[in-house]
Amino acid sequence: MAQAATEVSPPAPAENAERRRFERLKITLLGRYMIEGRHEFPCQTIDMSPADIHVVASDRGEIGEHAVLYLDHLGRVEGHIVRHSQQGFVLTITATPRKREKIAAQMTSLANREPLKAPEVRRHERVLPTITGIGLTLPDGSRHHVHIMDISHSGAALLASVAPEVGSPVIVGRTSAKVIRHFNGGFAVEFGEILGKQDFARIIGPGT
Repeated sequence: MAQAATEVSPPAPAENAERRRFERLKITLLGRYMIEGRHEFPCQTIDMSPADIHVVASDRGEIGEHAVLYLDHLGRVEGHIVRHSQQGFVLTITATPRKREKIAAQMTSLANREPLKAPEVRRHERVLPTITGIGLTLPDGSRHHVHIMDISHSGAALLASVAPEVGSPVIVGRTSAKVIRHFNGGFAVEFGEILGKQDFARIIGPGT
């Protein structure tokens, strides 16, 4: 019996031209994604343009599948998987011309921003939350229960039985983060965005 072909058709010439029209920018953002209604996975962008985004992702999905990304500083982006890479996949962005212009402006702003300096990250006061238990999602999609040792608007120290690699994107509760170091019994993460007052209050609980 003949074996089904596994190769996919190349993008249409018009689609190729549209993607080439935009400059690709090396922007690293943390976030999370869902493919065709499956549960969330953490992700991290490699490079992007207003036409498509290349992300580090453990579940690469199938070519042509619909995916939704929620990226720090950029928000919700959706489209279809057009190519697999060694690190993850490339998503072609589905958007109206007006939305694409907005995305282009956001990406330009992100590409030109100055990197956050370490002293600025460390200046946020760390506190012990009222409720320490919280969910953790690893790059492979597995979920674990961990405890917050301390937390600030920019990061947290987590007590955990798992030790994801330094640099790994994770989801702490509903917040995108990146593992920055290990310590005895756990690890520290840096959030993709500085938490606002409401998000911070939601994590630490009342009366903290």
